[in-house]
Amino acid sequence: MKRLFITALLASQSLMAADLPTVQSVPQVDLARYVGTWHEIARFPMYFQNQCVGDVTANYSKMDNGKIKVINRCRTKDGEFDQAEGSASVVENTGNAQLKVSFFWPFRADYWIIGLDPEYRWAVVGNPNRKYLWILSRTKNMTADDLAAAKATALAQGYDLQQLISQ
Repeated sequence: MKRLFITALLASQSLMAADLPTVQSVPQVDLARYVGTWHEIARFPMYFQNQCVGDVTANYSKMDNGKIKVINRCRTKDGEFDQAEGSASVVENTGNAQLKVSFFWPFRADYWIIGLDPEYRWAVVGNPNRKYLWILSRTKNMTADDLAAAKATALAQGYDLQQLISQ
């Protein structure tokens, strides 16, 4: 009986995953407009951000070698700031909307811009397996309408917003 239950559970999860749309990045990103500082508004829980309690930012800048410098920063519970530096490379033929980010060689992670405000006020970043999600804003706070639009973008891509942690 236990084996039957586990088999049914696994089958139902496979069917649910099959119903999800394929994650799509936006068609085009103007990197000159995208670089700069972004504030984290919400995210999925991630072990590498467990120490972060607020003031989470990501700063992107162009490097001479064509890569993008990444500096992620956050305030920890003791009031100090923690920082991680890495680099990102644009994946070819993705309209600059898909990046490979590395904070220590040789590991690289998918960073897909799946939603982007036309004025570059907010962005939704995820990855193809839906394990990571960030809602980012150029300002520390988003309007309710902008946040609703960003969440709708993630929801339309099949992300489970019940996992979302707000700053």
